[in-house]
Amino acid sequence: MSDAGFVLDPSYRRPGNGAVVVAGSPLRLFRLGVAGVRIVEAIERGTTLPDGHERLTARLLDAGAIHPVPTAAPIDPADLTVVVPAFGAPPRWSPGRCRTIVVDDASALPIELPIELPIDWHAPGPAHHIIRLDRNGGPGAARNAGLAEVTTTYVAFVDSDVDVDESTLLALAGQLAAWDVALLAPRVLSSTDANRSLLAAYERGHSPLDLGPLPGRVAATTRISYVPAATIVCRTDAVRAVGGFDESLRFGEDVDLVWRLHERGERCRYEPSFTVGHQTRPGWRAWLAQRFHYGTSAAPLAMRHRGALAPVRMSGWSAGTWGLVAAGHPLAGASMGVGTTLALVRKLRDVPSRESVRLAGLGHLYAGRLLAATIVRAWWPITVALALVSRRARLVLVASVAVSVATEAPAHRGRLDPVRAGLLRLADDAAYGAGVWAGMWRARSLDAIAPSLRSWPGRADASSRPT
Repeated sequence: MSDAGFVLDPSYRRPGNGAVVVAGSPLRLFRLGVAGVRIVEAIERGTTLPDGHERLTARLLDAGAIHPVPTAAPIDPADLTVVVPAFGAPPRWSPGRCRTIVVDDASALPIELPIELPIDWHAPGPAHHIIRLDRNGGPGAARNAGLAEVTTTYVAFVDSDVDVDESTLLALAGQLAAWDVALLAPRVLSSTDANRSLLAAYERGHSPLDLGPLPGRVAATTRISYVPAATIVCRTDAVRAVGGFDESLRFGEDVDLVWRLHERGERCRYEPSFTVGHQTRPGWRAWLAQRFHYGTSAAPLAMRHRGALAPVRMSGWSAGTWGLVAAGHPLAGASMGVGTTLALVRKLRDVPSRESVRLAGLGHLYAGRLLAATIVRAWWPITVALALVSRRARLVLVASVAVSVATEAPAHRGRLDPVRAGLLRLADDAAYGAGVWAGMWRARSLDAIAPSLRSWPGRADASSRPT
């Protein structure tokens, strides 16, 4: 890992500037020795790190507590190949100095590039190549067909409806070596193309491909649990070592790749300081179909990666607190919340009481928001069925919708009014949730909607030795 520098994650806190750091995703607690305090102080100030920092900074990086600062380290274009899966329309990607492999996934009319292609693939200088598949196998199969032809150290996978500069891909590839990571993804923004429609306005605030302005490691059960393969840059050997993309997955194959890389011990990162553009779906029907298809990937992913896709992940005490509130016992729920807060204060004896209370309160608050979001997204068929026969269930459903709409409004400030933004969010959630249940029906598995209840801090956090 390069010594270029690090920035703190927004979750980072060192109460009282002491020897305890609370940070990361999922939230971790680090107890520091004298040397550890000097290291985190240097990170906080942005000054040169002391010798011997590597072990602690690696732990903080892997926990998502700190992030590397991008450096100006583009690679030689001869070291990067761009693979573009395409179906039905030519890619928006314009080949330049890097080798380009366009994989035509059995389009009805063969795809052509608006360039003159060299006959000899191994000729010196730029080389562009088109592979035409005899049978449509989906994006995973198309990317694997291109990957099989790659001879360079790095490979970039760029979807056909993405706008990206070659310089961005070269800069991303440069970070792979500097940061010792296997996969790096930029931020995917919705391209406007002068599209001022209601759908385009919503997508600019809530595209599932746009993972937001904060960098982070990418792994299951973290704040950034996946990155879309709309644009990713990878070490070729790392992708090949895990067998490339799972061709049996028509959707979610990019999520599966990242999780398998992580399970192998590789680092994957999301870096929003690099951006690409992605075309918004052309109409409402295509947009809803996209969300539905995304949902169908949940069941097969949950079966391949047990526990990684739980729609609700929280402390059992938080679940109990909100369960009592939903059941019509708010005082009992509040009592449980207060009791668990006091228990956390006693458990974290070396953390200031105010910080422990803050952590417990935010934990319960975020748990409530997550439950509300899950009720109107992955669980909505259950909650709607219960609402037909239960007044209490109707109240819970209405409250969850209200929380979901209120949460969505800030993302569209200046573009959409809260009512339209909220209604579109509900349509988005309904389509995705329907896809989740369709996928579970096909897979005959309920893993995709099963909650995961675990207490925080875990035994390792509560008893960790100073670093």
